Amino acid sequence: MKSLVLHDVIKAFGGVVAVSKVTMEVDEKSIHGLIGPNGAGKTTLFNLITGVLIPNSWLIHFKGKDMAGLKPHERTGLGICRTYQNIKLFKSASVIDNVTVAMPYRIRAGLKQLMIKVPFRQTMEEKELRKRSEEILRFVGLYEKRDHISSALPFGEQRRLEIARALATNPTLLLLDEPCAGMNQAEKAPMIDLIRKIRERQITVIVIEHDITMIAEICDTVTVLNFGVVIAQDSPESIQKNPLVIEAYLGREELAYG
Repeated sequence: MKSLVLHDVIKAFGGVVAVSKVTMEVDEKSIHGLIGPNGAGKTTLFNLITGVLIPNSWLIHFKGKDMAGLKPHERTGLGICRTYQNIKLFKSASVIDNVTVAMPYRIRAGLKQLMIKVPFRQTMEEKELRKRSEEILRFVGLYEKRDHISSALPFGEQRRLEIARALATNPTLLLLDEPCAGMNQAEKAPMIDLIRKIRERQITVIVIEHDITMIAEICDTVTVLNFGVVIAQDSPESIQKNPLVIEAYLGREELAYG
């Protein structure tokens, strides 16, 4: 069964076509890689899926439902959530507050109590929200730092905290925009394990990455963009042997003589 289906999605900025007739299918409960050189249109495609940008032409279905006209928060409510290449935490808030604020009740209640620490009686619902937040932090390996200020975390842990916050929205489709950007090999290993554990929770994952070795290690299927066009969609093994993909990353000269 398909979690996400895109058909002939187009997005232009003035005369520049960033995404051109992109057709892509993502299987439920899979890890789907989205790769391509810088400027290929990967993040633009994420913005179209999540409703941050409006396509010029599109068919985007999530679990069979047409996404046309739905705002970002409405798509989040249906189970679509994402992280960003540039980390976007509440840096002065604690680790656990960063997670709790993403939960649906907190969105309704507002940020006032959380961000300025207005005293309030802890209701059963508040206790349940904290319990759920703690469970998510255990899952991503940050429980022991739940009361730390988020900006004090090392870079790799901030990445995991952003994923924890996304998980707090109860997604069934999680879009990860370069979750290993800026990490060395030792830091990447826990992130790879975490992505696999997320899929084990029956969550579909689409991941943008430049590290093709990592993509080949964790992904079931890979879509390759170049200049906004899909040039390949296949298994990681086939993608690594595809001449169009090799040319896109290395150039025609490298393809001929490499």
